[in-house]
Amino acid sequence: MIFVVGYLLLCNVLLFLLMRIDKQKAIKRQWRIPEKTLLGLGLVGGGFGGILSMQLFRHKTTKASFKVIYTLGTAVAIFLVVYFL
Repeated sequence: MIFVVGYLLLCNVLLFLLMRIDKQKAIKRQWRIPEKTLLGLGLVGGGFGGILSMQLFRHKTTKASFKVIYTLGTAVAIFLVVYFL
């Protein structure tokens, strides 16, 4: 169970930070983090960090794919926690 919690914590914190970095790079019109990286990390359990960063940083809020994938990622995280309890 500790492995699962650690994994989910890492995914969520990492996605949160990457979304923040991507937002800053978007403002400065610099090289951006690929969307497939942000979506992939959200899908494998980082969904909550993605949703939180979308709201806090107002980043990617109009893209339906991010909302759907991050919601699915949150569901994956909840499933993993319940499964390993």
